[in-house]
Amino acid sequence: MCKVEKFLYHRKLLEMKVKFLGDSKIEKFKNSLVSKSRMSLWMIRAMTILLLWSCFVHLVALGEMWGPRLLKGWPSCFNNHHDFPMAAEMTSLPMKIALPPKRVYQNNGYLMVSCNGGLNQMRAAICDMVTIARYMNVTLIVPELDKTSFWNDPSEFKDIFDVDHFISSLRDEVRILKELPPRLKRRVRLGMYHTMPPISWSNMSYYQDQILPLLKKHKVVHLNKTDTRLANNELPVEIQKLRCRANFNGLRFTPKIEELGRRVVKILREKGPFLVLHLRYEMDMLAFSGCSHGCNRYEEEELTRMRYAYPWWKEKVIDSELKRKEGLCPLTPEETALTLSALGIDRNVQIYIAAGEIYGGKRRLKALTDVFPNVVRKETLLDSSDLSFCKNHSSQMAALDYLISLESDIFVPTYYGNMAKVVEGHRRFLGFKKTIELNRKFLVKLIDEYYDGSLSWEVFSSTVKAFHATRMGGPKKRLVIPNRPKEEDYFYANPYECLQLLHENNGNSLEETI
Repeated sequence: MCKVEKFLYHRKLLEMKVKFLGDSKIEKFKNSLVSKSRMSLWMIRAMTILLLWSCFVHLVALGEMWGPRLLKGWPSCFNNHHDFPMAAEMTSLPMKIALPPKRVYQNNGYLMVSCNGGLNQMRAAICDMVTIARYMNVTLIVPELDKTSFWNDPSEFKDIFDVDHFISSLRDEVRILKELPPRLKRRVRLGMYHTMPPISWSNMSYYQDQILPLLKKHKVVHLNKTDTRLANNELPVEIQKLRCRANFNGLRFTPKIEELGRRVVKILREKGPFLVLHLRYEMDMLAFSGCSHGCNRYEEEELTRMRYAYPWWKEKVIDSELKRKEGLCPLTPEETALTLSALGIDRNVQIYIAAGEIYGGKRRLKALTDVFPNVVRKETLLDSSDLSFCKNHSSQMAALDYLISLESDIFVPTYYGNMAKVVEGHRRFLGFKKTIELNRKFLVKLIDEYYDGSLSWEVFSSTVKAFHATRMGGPKKRLVIPNRPKEEDYFYANPYECLQLLHENNGNSLEETI
């Protein structure tokens, strides 16, 4: 009996243990489910946050890469005045931005280019080559700059432009390398590549049909001429916008040049508004164009000797007076002073001369400084030590003038060369900043009539003002002349496909001139 009771006691005890253990496991299982549910919810929230943050970063990168123009009507791709502590800071210098994602594509070859001409001619060419490389799906090698022209400037791309920014800011469109891969460099050294000048003013079908097959065949193609090798018009809008993006965002000057530009602008702004005068009255310009109006006999002979000394200046026998009457000569300092006065420019305004050495020096400049005494140059605003790094480097000096020209209250070129055109287009992009587009053919006729007494000052001045009232850098479409690209409006002077056309003329009237 005792054994039976003992057995029943142990059995009951065992059942209680089993029940306890079972309840414990169920409870643990329930707790495990709750824990896993909470963990999953936390993971979902974390992944959602990461996804949203990634989308935000990409949107910011795209927005800043194209500038507010893509997302906010394209007013500018640069900082506004309030982004800097002082108004003197330069609005034309782009902010640091997040890198865009790389574009992945099947590479059809490597494109090498050698630019020719001065800084602004090369600048436009670089933008064209970026666009051409993108639409042929090739890799662009950082362009080589001209070192053999009249200016004999040994500067490399990296001496003028921020090469790392150039590569990274455009990497979502085209792959750009600083140099060829080693195996291809060996092929180039052995002459195993194709070199040629592309046809001027070509459309994209030329590059797709003629140049791309050569790239696929030779792997490396070298274009040894780059000036005006892409048409002004009849190109898809996305091509025109990429040219703008390369120009206004991809090409940034080196930090050293930008910092020096900021300093000059700050010095000028401390004394009030300023006008930049691109006085293209330099020896090379006069010799090349054959324009010698106002020069003495010795100077005329000197200019002629220079013109004959350079074989690539094809035109040798030139009628200077005929060219002047056709409006094909730069205005002289004397003509410039008269024109600025007629336009109503305040004689006390600061005039910064963006140019090299003026032919005839102080003697020829006296006609301008007598009327406008506050004429300055970078050499008078800065110490010689500040400019030492770009001494005898004309393209670096031109880069400094370019930055200051963008920031001026008014920009006035006396000759419609490459700098005048490219700066004009850039100032349009920055909000149609005032650029007075002088009509030289009209002006020299009036000036001659004024000098011979046919016109009074009042009539002369009012006529000059009325004629130029609509030539102030405001919104307009380019003049298109089929089959005559040299005579039509230059794309980079007025890239209207990239601009938000304003309903008003931005106040670009002579009454608001300084």
